[in-house]
Amino acid sequence: MLHLRVIAPVDRSTEVVELLSAEAGVTHLAVLPGAARQPPGDLILCDVVRESADRVLRELRQLGVDTSGGIAADDVELTISAAADRAAEEAPGSGADAVVWDEIAAKTGEQTELSGTYLVLIVVATMIAGIGVLLDQPILIVGAMVVGPEFGPLAALCVALLRRQLGAIGRSVQALVVGFLAAMVATVLSTWALTAAGLVSREMLLAERPLTDFIWRPDALSWVVGLLAGVAGMLSLTSKKSGSLVGVLISVTTVPAAANVAVAAAYGAWDEAGGSALQLVINLAAIVLAGLLTLVVQQVWWWGLARRPRRPATG
Repeated sequence: MLHLRVIAPVDRSTEVVELLSAEAGVTHLAVLPGAARQPPGDLILCDVVRESADRVLRELRQLGVDTSGGIAADDVELTISAAADRAAEEAPGSGADAVVWDEIAAKTGEQTELSGTYLVLIVVATMIAGIGVLLDQPILIVGAMVVGPEFGPLAALCVALLRRQLGAIGRSVQALVVGFLAAMVATVLSTWALTAAGLVSREMLLAERPLTDFIWRPDALSWVVGLLAGVAGMLSLTSKKSGSLVGVLISVTTVPAAANVAVAAAYGAWDEAGGSALQLVINLAAIVLAGLLTLVVQQVWWWGLARRPRRPATG
């Protein structure tokens, strides 16, 4: 359930209240006339089940509330109310499967920024994975996957492609390209430094690495894993379930491959570097394709639910 705070201009307040009152998924409706000061207007509070939230937000925007007033939404972790239970029963669909597109767009929009924190995290993750590759240690690969932040820009890219937001597409691609390039350059330099210190060597890369050599040997399963990761990532984003854990799944297909590119390039093992680069490209393409298709299916599904006859609110 979401808690909405709506500032509606006085001349639109009645329309907003009527809209919310007619929606079965809305409950706990309260109106404070003239309470808002900036911007001026009436303050309208209500709770809306997630199944109805996307439609309610869309209709509020159609009334121009977002331009002449304001809309804010917060998650409600606990609601003890018979009225809320009735709203959830009367709204079509399941709250666990509900997609609130404005919420997703806002969440992923924050992930397109090429921030210092993002760069540090992806550099650190790739350097850790580079050491894991040389030592053939899956535990270090897993640690790098936990640190990797690339799930954010990948998710933002999928949403931006669906909504045809060219600016967000460009920012997401920039974050991914610059992030991975910076991470690989830093990993090349760190590999050279560790080699100079006698901690690692080229022989470690060329030796048998049964636990991690899959990273630079792309095959049909690489595409399958990328597709599955993309589906899981989008579902975690839209359903708000286990997002951090699914981010780790996304990283298993990206950060280790980028690290292997860097380590192999540092030692001039260009065949292995090329294989890892191909692995990275395949996985990124599969994740984006699967994520976009998942969003399309969800959008079509919820459009179908929106066309069902709306049940009136029961109070």
